[in-house]
Amino acid sequence: MARTPRPISARVRILGAVLAVACVGLAVVGSVTFLVQREWVLNEIDERLENQVSRLQSVADIAGDAREADESSTPGDLVDVGDHSTVESFLNDAVRRLVPARNEASVAIIEGKPRFVPSTLSGFDISDDQDFIDRVVAETSATGETVVGTAVTDAGSLRYIAIPITVDGDPETGVYVRAVDLESELAPVTAAMTTYAVAAVVMLAAMGIVGWFVTGRLLSPIRHLRDTASAITLTDLSPRLPAEGNDEIADLSRTVNSMLDRLEGSIDVQRQLLDDVRHELKTPITIVRGHLELMDPSDAADVSFARDLGIAELDRMTRLVEDIDLLATVEGGSFAIDRIDLAALTERVGELVAVIPGHTWSVEHVAEGRMLGDQDRLVQAWLQLADNAAKYTPAGSPVELGSEKDATGIRLWVRDHGSGIPPALRHRIFRRFDRAHGKRSVGGSGLGLAIVDAISKAHGGHCIVTDSPGGGATFTIHLPLPVSTPEIPAPVRAGDVVLQREASG
Repeated sequence: MARTPRPISARVRILGAVLAVACVGLAVVGSVTFLVQREWVLNEIDERLENQVSRLQSVADIAGDAREADESSTPGDLVDVGDHSTVESFLNDAVRRLVPARNEASVAIIEGKPRFVPSTLSGFDISDDQDFIDRVVAETSATGETVVGTAVTDAGSLRYIAIPITVDGDPETGVYVRAVDLESELAPVTAAMTTYAVAAVVMLAAMGIVGWFVTGRLLSPIRHLRDTASAITLTDLSPRLPAEGNDEIADLSRTVNSMLDRLEGSIDVQRQLLDDVRHELKTPITIVRGHLELMDPSDAADVSFARDLGIAELDRMTRLVEDIDLLATVEGGSFAIDRIDLAALTERVGELVAVIPGHTWSVEHVAEGRMLGDQDRLVQAWLQLADNAAKYTPAGSPVELGSEKDATGIRLWVRDHGSGIPPALRHRIFRRFDRAHGKRSVGGSGLGLAIVDAISKAHGGHCIVTDSPGGGATFTIHLPLPVSTPEIPAPVRAGDVVLQREASG
């Protein structure tokens, strides 16, 4: 079975890319620098060689020629030998006077043979390289003009100039050759580039070492993220990432931690909901089962009683399931956002609560203006507060409701005059299946205020309970004012929203 190759880590890929770019950059800079310096040295060598024409002319002038040396001579010009009578005397005089510098060589050739070399060899000797001698003789004989060229010899690469010399009345032909050792002249440039190459390698190594630790430090949050994700299970959602600093990695860590917080909270809520549902469903199932086991099938009255009790418990379970479905729908964010007229909303709720028996209902205040939200959901939450007030206050007591709008936001409230809710118990009433006094004598699933709280939070607000003047409780839905008027999204399809009855127990 073929082994799967181990993937290259992001750390290695990042470091490799950085070093590759740095290597290419250093190579380009080094190459350009070397070529420029080499070209500069070659141009300087060519200028030195071309000046040999003028220097030979100056030798003829010193010998007594009355004509001035032409300083603008070019390599293609022939040298005027002045009053020298033979090629041999002129070349001998020229070799004696024109001493080659370091890394230079010169030789006087007559009839294809090297005849004179400088007596002071500050440079090097090329007179014994017959192949080179034959080459320059052939080149000058073919053109009859000065030749500048490059030759590769046993002594190395040479840049040379060959100047043909003739004298009227002398049948002999001569050639004056001045050569420069290219390798020696380019040695400083080569040494500099060697130093540059060594420094570049050292720099790349240093970049690799530093980059290895830097990329490791930068990618450590990613490894922590991987390890944290691997450590998270359904039974343990507590691992978190360290979020230090103000860079993008720290922002990512904080975002992931926030996501994990939401995920943990959601799972905790689901677990609590399942526990509560199990507890709430267990009671009616136990009651029905117990009565069915004790029922006397031959006693018609006992059978009728067991039937009625079973239907009543099944109805309560049905309402519980509907309320759970509604709560899940609200918390899931299924809303049809629209512009709502607060005055019309208040008047509608006032008309709906007027039919709830046992209390005197009145609308105390009507807000003017508009807001954005789901009108059906807000009506449902408001009616739930009214139904809750009707259940938990004495029959015949008045219940007021109203709406207000100011700079702090929008308030939809219901005020009763019952026994009220102690401050120590107010945090419990918005929990699922919880009641302030733990009593279940009043009908309902125990999800009504949890649904109100969910609808309020879905609109960016919250629901609170305070004391009413003279006794009782006031439930208020606080909604924020919209900061702008956004484009209203398309309404949710009716089939996507499970509409609960307007006032559920």
